[in-house]
Amino acid sequence: MNIAQMVENAFYLLALLNPASKIMFLASYEPGLTKKQNFELSWKSSSAALLILLVLSAAGHFILSRIFRVEIYSLQITGGLVVFVIGWTAINEGKFVKKTMDSIHNTMTDISLVPLAAPLIAGPGMIAAAIAGSAKDGLILTSCSLALAVFINFLLMLGANSINRFLVKTHTQGPLIRLTGLVISVVAMQMMISGVKQAFLKI
Repeated sequence: MNIAQMVENAFYLLALLNPASKIMFLASYEPGLTKKQNFELSWKSSSAALLILLVLSAAGHFILSRIFRVEIYSLQITGGLVVFVIGWTAINEGKFVKKTMDSIHNTMTDISLVPLAAPLIAGPGMIAAAIAGSAKDGLILTSCSLALAVFINFLLMLGANSINRFLVKTHTQGPLIRLTGLVISVVAMQMMISGVKQAFLKI
């Protein structure tokens, strides 16, 4: 296996992951997460997302087209819409999610799966890249690249509380959340546009 190619692919995938959106998601959670809660959300979402990506990397085309009869462009449009709503909420309200103190424990697993694991980590872009990468570079190299990218993203997510304290101290949390929401919304819109274009080409 080409280690240099694996690392190069991992950083490309890391760019698609957009760790800033996950960091800001965790940092803007209300009320603030403890270190234990942050760790729980981070490892659960990262593990679930990696499992999704590995399965789809190995059998994505078969699962989507043969079993569910879903094309990649349908995934891009739907996933893009979900991500757009998340980004738009951040732009308007200055936060990605708001929960009451009583509901944090009960919804921890739910939030780690949706929207953290999917679509924020294992989103349409990552899924498409995983499927295409497996066909181009082979399953083993793609799987290792995915694991490395998700692991680096996981480490960055663990630092969300420290980043949050810095942002609060410098009064930059709100603007950065809205800026991140704008970036997420634009990326989501591009996903939907690409999906629509591909759909029309199939007609």
